[in-house]
Amino acid sequence: MVNVFAIGSIALYFAKVIGPMPFLTGSLLWIVLMISFWFLLPGIIYRKTVTFKHNFSMTFEDDKFTLGHEGGGSKSWPWTALKNYVESPHFFHLYFDSRSFFLVPKSGCKDGDEVFELRKLIKSKVKKG
Repeated sequence: MVNVFAIGSIALYFAKVIGPMPFLTGSLLWIVLMISFWFLLPGIIYRKTVTFKHNFSMTFEDDKFTLGHEGGGSKSWPWTALKNYVESPHFFHLYFDSRSFFLVPKSGCKDGDEVFELRKLIKSKVKKG
């Protein structure tokens, strides 16, 4: 909606329906809103949430995958616990259901070969969503 408003205000400005001051005011509000969504809110949320300050590790085996915590605790799941997965440029999204999932960052892999092997393992064990 915000982008539709911005495009509409550009069209109205060039059609000479609105003057430069309302157009600039609307543009400034759009810029402030986008900066807050892209930078301020994520920074505030991640800074306050303790979960994002912990170090986690994941291991992937033929029959299961395990999430480990720096404090020594760990939890394992069989591959059958996953409903599907989606791959994005920087993450593997492993879905248990429509509301529960893990984001596995590809940056956690040592190199491209390890990403390739993990992709191959996930593809063989989980349905692509």
